[in-house]
This record gives sequence, C-alpha cells and structure tokens, in this order.
Amino acid sequence: QVQLVESGGGLVQTGGSLRLSCAASGGTFSHYTMGWFRQAPGKEREFVARFSWSGLRTYYADSVKGRFTISRDNAKNTMYLQMNSLKPEDTDVYYCAASVSVGTSDFRAYSSWGQGTQVTVSS
Repeated sequence: QVQLVESGGGLVQTGGSLRLSCAASGGTFSHYTMGWFRQAPGKEREFVARFSWSGLRTYYADSVKGRFTISRDNAKNTMYLQMNSLKPEDTDVYYCAASVSVGTSDFRAYSSWGQGTQVTVSS
C-alpha cells in the first residue's frame, strides 16, 4: 500500500497562496487515482481535487475551481496542490489520498491517506 506524506501547509492572509506537496512511497504512483481532500473539525471529509485514474484529466470541487490547481510529477512520485486567492473558508486540514478505484471523488473509496497538513487563512 502506498504511503503518503503531505507538506506545505501554514498560515496565510486572505488572497494569499500556498502550495501543498504530497510525496508517495511504497507504491507505483501511476497505479492509483490520486486526490486532495480537506476536513474541518466535526465535518465530513470533503473532496477538493483529483486526477483521473490515468492521470490525464483533473477534477475540482466547485468551491475551488479557478483558484486551485492539482499537478503531479510522476518521476518524483509527488503530487501538488497550488492554492491561490485563498479565503477564510478554505481553512481546513488538507489530506492527500490514493485510491485503487477508477475515477472517484468519494473519500470512502480512498484507502491510503497522508497525515494531513493544516491550512489556515486569516481574514
């Protein structure tokens, strides 16, 4: 099972930017659907962005479309989430995840998770 480690979270002002990284090990990156999710305390984990299983297409939650960009470097087994024009409502713990299922945005289909990285956007 692939192991995932996120980095890059932090505190930023409204309108600012952050780039999250997700380093994968112990598995072949291209064999998984890779995605980003976020979760606030007491709330269900929420889909943010993901790749198709092939890695050729990207999908975004409506709330982040046009502001966030998901990308990957297969040679480095690393996935990224560039977050621009951040808003206070983007404050959450962000997780990267891997699924052996083809093309899903349902967090319950993802079996491998990183430890999470906190993103805080101040108003």
